[in-house]
Amino acid sequence: MSRSTFSALHEKVGSNIGLILDVPRSSLGMSKRKWHTAFITIYCSRAFLSLRHSTLPKHTNSTFISRTLSYSIVRVEPVLVPAINGFKADQKSLTELVKEKNLTELLELGGVEEVASALKTDAEHGINGDDTEDIARRHEAFGSNTYKKPPTQGFLHFVWEAFKDLTILILLGCAALSLGFGIKEHGLKEGWIDGGSICLAVILVISVSAISNYRQSRQFDKLSKVSSNLKIEAVRNGRRQQISIFEIVVGDVICLKIGDQVPADGLLLDGHSLTVDESSMTGESDHVEISVAENPFLFSGTKIADGYGRMLVTSVGMNTNWGEMMSQISQDTSEKTPLQARLDKLTSSIGKVGLAVAFFVLVVMLVRYFTGNTEDENGNQEYNGSKTESDDIINAVIEIVAAAVTIVVVAIPEGLPLAVTLTLAYSMKRMMVDNAMVRKLSACETMGSATTICTDKTGTLTMNQMKVTKFWLGKECVEEEAYSSISPSVLDLIQEGVALNTTGSVYRPSLDSEVEISGSPTEKAILSWAVHGSKMDMEKVVKTCSILHVEAFNSKKKQSGVLVKRKADNSNHVHWKGAAEMILALCTSYYNGSGLVKDMDENEKRKFEHIIQGMAASSLRCIAFAHKQVPAEERLNADQKFVLKEDGLTLLGLVGLKDPCRPGVKKAVEECQYAGVNVKMITGDNVFTAKAIATECGILGASQDMFGAVIEGVEFRNYTPEERLEKVEKICVMARSSPFDKLLMVQCLKQKGHVVAVTGDGTNDAPALKEADIGLSMGIQGTEVAKESSDIVIMDDNFASVATVLMWGRCVYNNIQKFIQFQLTVNVAALVINFVAAVSAGQVPLTAVQLLWVNLIMDTLGALALATEKPTRELMEKPPVGRTAPLITNIMWRNLLPQALYQITVLLILQFRGKAIFGVSDKVKDTLIFNTFVLCQIFNEFNARKLEKKNVFKGIHTNKLFVGIIVVTIVLQVVMVEVLKKFADTERLNWGQWGVCIGIAVISWPIGWLVKCIPVPEKPIFSYLKMKKNKHSV
Repeated sequence: MSRSTFSALHEKVGSNIGLILDVPRSSLGMSKRKWHTAFITIYCSRAFLSLRHSTLPKHTNSTFISRTLSYSIVRVEPVLVPAINGFKADQKSLTELVKEKNLTELLELGGVEEVASALKTDAEHGINGDDTEDIARRHEAFGSNTYKKPPTQGFLHFVWEAFKDLTILILLGCAALSLGFGIKEHGLKEGWIDGGSICLAVILVISVSAISNYRQSRQFDKLSKVSSNLKIEAVRNGRRQQISIFEIVVGDVICLKIGDQVPADGLLLDGHSLTVDESSMTGESDHVEISVAENPFLFSGTKIADGYGRMLVTSVGMNTNWGEMMSQISQDTSEKTPLQARLDKLTSSIGKVGLAVAFFVLVVMLVRYFTGNTEDENGNQEYNGSKTESDDIINAVIEIVAAAVTIVVVAIPEGLPLAVTLTLAYSMKRMMVDNAMVRKLSACETMGSATTICTDKTGTLTMNQMKVTKFWLGKECVEEEAYSSISPSVLDLIQEGVALNTTGSVYRPSLDSEVEISGSPTEKAILSWAVHGSKMDMEKVVKTCSILHVEAFNSKKKQSGVLVKRKADNSNHVHWKGAAEMILALCTSYYNGSGLVKDMDENEKRKFEHIIQGMAASSLRCIAFAHKQVPAEERLNADQKFVLKEDGLTLLGLVGLKDPCRPGVKKAVEECQYAGVNVKMITGDNVFTAKAIATECGILGASQDMFGAVIEGVEFRNYTPEERLEKVEKICVMARSSPFDKLLMVQCLKQKGHVVAVTGDGTNDAPALKEADIGLSMGIQGTEVAKESSDIVIMDDNFASVATVLMWGRCVYNNIQKFIQFQLTVNVAALVINFVAAVSAGQVPLTAVQLLWVNLIMDTLGALALATEKPTRELMEKPPVGRTAPLITNIMWRNLLPQALYQITVLLILQFRGKAIFGVSDKVKDTLIFNTFVLCQIFNEFNARKLEKKNVFKGIHTNKLFVGIIVVTIVLQVVMVEVLKKFADTERLNWGQWGVCIGIAVISWPIGWLVKCIPVPEKPIFSYLKMKKNKHSV
């Protein structure tokens, strides 16, 4: 169109619009004004449309142009959507665009690239991560990638929870009544003491319980923050880099691969074979295909099921659907572990016995009182029928009820759940230091019972620091210095296969700087070899071809492929890369050292197999490259979709990657084996590599019979169920295994009664991790799917950390057993003493306040002292506990019964003969009983430190908390006896009386030493009772 024609049109449109706009608005009514406005709009639209048609070239496809030009400039210009902090897009529009999967609107806006442009993002190089002002602007305009959590429970919540305990409420009721009647009878100065003492003691117990629960809650919150702080791979300044999920901003370019969790809502920039599991959002189990053309929408919280790609972040945090969901979910810290459930049953059983004893004591004491068999401090009969005042009767009854309730308080071992909570919280904190993050509490204790560990090879037993050490071209091993002699055509094909068939990347900030290579360890090793060894210019190679289709690597096929089109001649080529024997099976020819293609018959194939086996026997991972040129008509299948040819390939070359064993892994394996735990290696590598690594790590002995010990996954899979169960325990190494094989092995081992721990890092490992008793995922190489399916995350991917977790698991179980032994000793002694004294004398020697004090030092301080013992090597000298072992073992019964019997005997002698032996008053005698009882528990706490070892003081200097609690308990006991006389209802003792109390308590040490000389049967005591019952029933 000529300039003159364009000017004429412009003048015509301009003059017409001028005439229309020149109508004076004051002369028009309201309805006419509206019609006038509508007319202007229609006229102007038609005028501009006619102008557009006039300016179009005649050969242009108007339909195509209308699509690209139909984006509404009005919508993104500041007229309707003002620029927020310089961005030509607002959060609401972006959120709705992705949430509604509005492809039409996306195309109108100009596609993903235009959205990236509106967000000031370079689609290729990402945002400028060094520009803190830009990051701040994005935070201000679109928010941060964090979720609003429901408010955490405050301290008062835990106080209220402790108050709701029935026995505490009864005690407080008794205290209130005692306080009221005491003040009425004795006046405020003296009358508050009994009731007030109980109140103070109850408040102390509640406070300690609330503080420990509150601290545990805070501990879980901290661990929750750590577990949710995922590392995401983002492209910033053209460089792939790891950033925290919380650092992601709108406009970021994120790299996604199999197993990743999508960290925010966004649009796919580019990718291949990308499918997403949206079940967490929609509940649908079918995977959704994601593509730039048809469905580029990605949602936060979903998982990448297959393929790889790059996404543009459009919404973060609370602006995503996932954010809205997560903000309504609070972390459940009330999860009951199996051990806690067992302890609840034990607590319930002991509580029932305590209730029965307390009820019996209540009845006996009430009967004795109302039959006139009780006397006051002056020796007068307390109840004289109608002569006794009603206030005195009510006071006496309250004291009797309080004593009975207090027996229940002491009898119910409330410290058991607290001990489990404390030891689990403590062990979780310590395990975090030892590179193990606990996701499920039950795993802490279950790990102590593990009988078998099924471990991966790569990254767990080895360092996951791959390096290409061998390269075979044809049947010749080519050294690095001889790469220049390789045929240029073959070298080009190899470089093309490496550069285009990879999920890694090569980045050079400038010509003078070092090359930065990112990706998985295998990809990094191969790219590094190609860049540094064969002098590959990756950017140049990538520009020569366009990728048509990608088949991403998966653990089943153990290979990846790419279909490319060369820009120079439009020829189509397929490149495959993967496990050497898998690729070799697809080849019918190979390139020799001179670059000539040679046919590969069965004889030639066997020679290549020997080469592969030789490299594998040297602990090398073997990767093969193959190539095929395909005609254009063969690149599509019947459904007109791209397909990669897998037959008639030409072998390009073989590389051997060395992955050295981790230092200390052999020692860790030996420790597990010494502890009675079998270690099995399950790997995707071939059988020769697996055997070499297993021998190096100590899983296989140098002289071990390999028949049945080393097996391939396909062989194990093809066994009958009976054969699998028969042979599974002998298997030490399973090579070329699929995730299904791993799952199958876990199921077989569990059927045989084993407690199985499994390590895994891939998405496909999720079923085995869930099936196992303890799932251990890898923190560095593990995918988010694997981590979510696991119970414990090994942060450094090191098998030595798995051995540490095993030791901590045993420590948890052992610490709880120590506390049970200690607590049951106190329970048995306190119940028997109070019961016998109440029945025979009509009085309990230990008052409500004294028993609450015993309850405090026994439950809370005792739990804290014994539940925080650190693991020792002794724990690894015992065989695993197993599934069915009783919680209270024969050894524990042997330790606790003599101690309880000794305490009962001594204290009953003091109760009935103490007054005559020491020539003291009833008040001093009762104080002696109280003091001796408490000191016996303090000295017995030392005995509880070791269940089997006679030297109970070994390693005591390493547990400063234990020593501190013992010192604090002794000091508080002195204060109770010597200072708080009215509060504790005690009398001051002289040095001689203190000496007697300590002397009686100290004897518990030699008793503890002697009873450990008594051998006990391995079979649980109660199993004999069950056998007798069965015989009688027969």
